[in-house]
Amino acid sequence: MPRSKSSSKPSARDRIMQAASTLFYQEGTQNVGIDRIIAESGVAKMSLYNHFKSKDALIAAWLQQRDANWREWFQQTVEKQATAPTERLLAMFDALEEWFSQPDFRGCAFINSSVELVDPEHPGYQVAIEHQQAIHDYILQLVKAAAIDDADAVAEQLLLLVEGAIVVAMMRQSPAAAAQAKAAAAMLIQTA
Repeated sequence: MPRSKSSSKPSARDRIMQAASTLFYQEGTQNVGIDRIIAESGVAKMSLYNHFKSKDALIAAWLQQRDANWREWFQQTVEKQATAPTERLLAMFDALEEWFSQPDFRGCAFINSSVELVDPEHPGYQVAIEHQQAIHDYILQLVKAAAIDDADAVAEQLLLLVEGAIVVAMMRQSPAAAAQAKAAAAMLIQTA
C-alpha cells in the first residue's frame, strides 16, 4: 500500500524546531545562525520566517518547547522513583543524575541561554526565568507536601542545590554532582 507523503514527513515547522533544538543546545544560541538552521532543517528561508518572525522568536519557541518537555520528564521521573513527599525531594537528584549521565548532556538550556542572551528583555531570557520559577514552584509544592517548616526558604535552598548541581555536572562533565547535591539536600531536609 502506498504511503501518503504528508503523514511520513515532518512539517517544516517541526523540522525547523528539531534543527534549532539540536544546534542551540549543542552549540549555543549565539553560535548558530539562521542560515545554519535553514540548511540543517532543509526548509526555505521564507518558510522559516513564515513560522518565526525572527531568530529571537525561534529561540523563545525552542525554550518553551524544551521547558514543557523537560518539566514533564523531570516530574514524571521524580514521581516514579518515590511516593513520599520527602523521598521525592531527594529523588529530584536521582533524576538529575540520570539526565547528567546522558551522552549529549551539555548543561541546562535555560541557564546556558540566559548567560548567552544577557538581555533580561529578550524573549528567550524571559522563558528561562519562567522555567526557573516553574521549577521553584514544583520544589515548593514538594516541600509543603513534606510539611517542612519555612517551606519558602527550604525550597529556595533546594533550588540552589539543583541549579548548582547542573552547572557543576556540566563544567566537570561529571554526573557525581547530583549525588553530592543529594547529600547536601538530605542534611538540609533533616535539619529543617
